[in-house]
Amino acid sequence: MATTLTRRLGIFLALALVMAATRSHHFLHHFDNLPDASWAVFFLAGFWLRGSVRWAFPLLMALAVLIDYVVISGQGIDFWSHYCVSAAYWFLLPSYFSLWLGGSWLAGHYKGLRLPTLALAAAALLVSEGVCYLISNGSFYWISASVPLPRSFSAWFANLGDWYLIFLTTTAIYVGAGAVLHVAVSQLARVLKQTDQTGVRH
Repeated sequence: MATTLTRRLGIFLALALVMAATRSHHFLHHFDNLPDASWAVFFLAGFWLRGSVRWAFPLLMALAVLIDYVVISGQGIDFWSHYCVSAAYWFLLPSYFSLWLGGSWLAGHYKGLRLPTLALAAAALLVSEGVCYLISNGSFYWISASVPLPRSFSAWFANLGDWYLIFLTTTAIYVGAGAVLHVAVSQLARVLKQTDQTGVRH
């Protein structure tokens, strides 16, 4: 939703910092109290940086991979031998892009700070987060060598249920925080604009 390049770069840097500060908890257990904000970052980026997908999405993806590589390698572990990294790791690309699309779709239907917007935001988040979860969880379960054989649909469905609410809740909390920030900044901008117009009239 940002209109100038300067604002877009500022938003991008802020989101990148949030992801950098939280993503390492996958691999460093002492960061468990700081849940990973990556899913929310891609959703919010799709909303705030709609129209900048050509550069913003690839850079965020590159940052996510770089964080994973630095953290895993820093533990003296070969990147591709880590439990969380396998051929399924490549499916993070469509997984995260589904979140971006959800945020972008919401931005395209955004009509200001009204109650219907909240319903649209909830729907966009639920659908895009659900698609992301199905792709990421499904690819890991069916492709990763870390999952013991034999595999079955019943076991996969059980696994889906075990983790879904955790991922959804975490993402929703971060997106909610982003929404509060968006409302606060929008209201502040409106007040400043009205103040400026009043000053011009006088």
